[in-house]
Amino acid sequence: MRGGTSRALFFHQRDLPADRAAWDAIFLAALGSPDPGGRQLDGMGGGISSLSKVAVVGPSSRPDADVDYTFAQVQVDAPVVGYRGNCGNISSAVGPFAVEEGLVPATGGEATVRIHNTNTGKIIVASFPLEDGLPRLEGDFALQGVAGTAAPIRLAFTAPGGAATGKLLPTGQALDRLEVPGLGALEASLVDAANPVVFVAAEALGLEGTERPAALSTPHHIARFEAIRAAAALAMGLVHDLEEARTRLRNLPQVALLAAPRDAPAADGTILPAGGMDLLVRMVSAGQPHKATPLTGAMCLAVAARIPGSLPHRLARPRGAAEDLRVAHPSGILPVTARTRMEDGALVAEETVVYRTARRLMEGTVLYPASG
Repeated sequence: MRGGTSRALFFHQRDLPADRAAWDAIFLAALGSPDPGGRQLDGMGGGISSLSKVAVVGPSSRPDADVDYTFAQVQVDAPVVGYRGNCGNISSAVGPFAVEEGLVPATGGEATVRIHNTNTGKIIVASFPLEDGLPRLEGDFALQGVAGTAAPIRLAFTAPGGAATGKLLPTGQALDRLEVPGLGALEASLVDAANPVVFVAAEALGLEGTERPAALSTPHHIARFEAIRAAAALAMGLVHDLEEARTRLRNLPQVALLAAPRDAPAADGTILPAGGMDLLVRMVSAGQPHKATPLTGAMCLAVAARIPGSLPHRLARPRGAAEDLRVAHPSGILPVTARTRMEDGALVAEETVVYRTARRLMEGTVLYPASG
């Protein structure tokens, strides 16, 4: 299924081995990883992080949800499957999948599916229109980065703070001096909302924040982004040492390069005007510059921009308490709603809301070598 600007193989949990230790080999072989050539030619993956994903859906293990959903990020070039953190884009396809597969009954003109993401322990509420008891595909909602239009899916992530670390601010500070091997001390904000993200200013790395993903995909840049990610993973308490960050936790935290609003080129050749955005971002997910923006990264950014003293708060255009954050990324502008409140002098993230589209692309049997 395509969910937002990503794609994943969807499995019924009942069709997989009860022993979850056996899942990794199946997912790696099914998607064609590891592939030193980076193409995943011997599997169903697409050679980039946004197309190398798996979703497992089954009956809910909680009374406040309708289904359980487990997300897996499969590395393209290494035999690594990551279960730490979630994918917001793929989350948008879980509700329609659950209705289409009869896991959640739906009648009337709209469905609401409460999704328990087992990776983070958080609840996601998906709402979308129905037609003849199935998710309606046709609509006029345009999602930048995806061709055409479709019916919108509203995704509300409830209480997104501390999804992976248990704390909205894992270090207890809105702004840190992050010691990065080879780069020295970098000013950074380490925030965990929907997924953990390390935010750094693009100019701190000699960048504008308007670069196309291909320009950021050189070995020089990738090595710097990976050094930042590994250092941030250690500072956020996601790993015990840098070696664990480099070898076992390859997808978190996401790395976000920020810049204040300015005219920027979009993937279709048009210019995104500074007046139509609140913040510029280039995001790196699972070691690769993203062609749009990971949805959980955008939601974390929207929350972080509400935290006084944080780097996103400093660089973002000032907004009212009820206004969306208009995030400019390589494929366009993404509005994200973040509802927060102050409690005992600390900011609490109540909810983040975004709109996506999703579609079933194929159904059937995926084959993998038994020896795998």
